[in-house]
Amino acid sequence: MKTLQNSRLSIYVILATLMVSLTSCEAIKGIFKAGVWSGIILVVLGVALVIWVVSKLFGGSR
Repeated sequence: MKTLQNSRLSIYVILATLMVSLTSCEAIKGIFKAGVWSGIILVVLGVALVIWVVSKLFGGSR
């Protein structure tokens, strides 16, 4: 039980340190920057997959 309390306490200390050291704008900017690039990559991969499937269905065996 003692280790569980210590681990929770350390998590709270880390979170409090992050909240104090990072301004909210910097944190939000980082989250959205990662999200935008992840979204762009997923959309490009999705479009490429759809084009590949359509080409295999309608003209890949000629």
